[in-house]
Amino acid sequence: PFIACLVDPFASLPRRALRVSCFIERVREMLGVINELSSQLETFTGIKGILGYICIATAIMIGHAMVNSSSNKKVSDVESVEEEERDPPRNFTVKQLAYFDGKKDKNDEDKPVYLALNTTVFDVSEGRNFYGPDGPYEIFAGHECGVALAKMSFEAEHLDDFDGVQDLNFGEKAELDNWIEKFTYYRNYPVMGKVVPDTNMPSSDCILSKEDLAQHSGTQEKPENYGAAPIYLALGSKVFDVSFGGVTMYGPNCSYEKFAGRDVSRALAKMSFDPADLENTDVSDCTEKQRKTLDDWIKTFEERKLYPIIGKLEK
Repeated sequence: PFIACLVDPFASLPRRALRVSCFIERVREMLGVINELSSQLETFTGIKGILGYICIATAIMIGHAMVNSSSNKKVSDVESVEEEERDPPRNFTVKQLAYFDGKKDKNDEDKPVYLALNTTVFDVSEGRNFYGPDGPYEIFAGHECGVALAKMSFEAEHLDDFDGVQDLNFGEKAELDNWIEKFTYYRNYPVMGKVVPDTNMPSSDCILSKEDLAQHSGTQEKPENYGAAPIYLALGSKVFDVSFGGVTMYGPNCSYEKFAGRDVSRALAKMSFDPADLENTDVSDCTEKQRKTLDDWIKTFEERKLYPIIGKLEK
């Protein structure tokens, strides 16, 4: 038969035609069953075309279940990865928050886009088209904008207005709550910490003892409206709160946790982890190179890290 087909390609046509005919007959039988079922359903429900509606609804339900199942799996996988990689909450000064405006940094790379709602700082980088440069809401990037969004205002006077939240009327407070709910549960923007108003920061003229330092090692109870417990470090005569960006370095179980709540002048001048250099904080016998290293650390804390100075170390 195989050779015959090669010689005469039309030799198998009758057999093929028979198969097609059988297939068509089966289709007709199925259509007859469907029409009968449709007639019975229409008689029972009184709704013409009820079977078509049932088929459409069933298809929609199956499609919805498949999409949701796939989406939930992907979201859950992404969230689990993000939870593993996400840094612990930190504190922000108003000046630190302003840095995260989504613009180019000195390396010509895009900075993250952060904004705060009633002091809670969200990373809205996923919404860069809205909140980043040239976006319709770019004015909010790097600011506390609870009052502005509650009032749906683009006026600069409503940015970084921490006290104004208390003066919102009922409708405006509801609108602010809606924005917070949207950011938290619908957009799933990561919460990075809390921004602390300048008026709530300790005075840089406060005199702090070594005992005061020891009480602020990052393991104590977190103050209200702070994203992380304060971590005090003394360098020279200045006391810095490194919970404003240094939690991953000086916080519990981190690389420099033994420096938390201590005067680390001698240790950092000598780049030393020796416990003796934490107990003996005198730098008078340090070399000129070590003193320069200490000065560089102080400059880094003040100018690059922007850690707030929250007092002076008692002599």
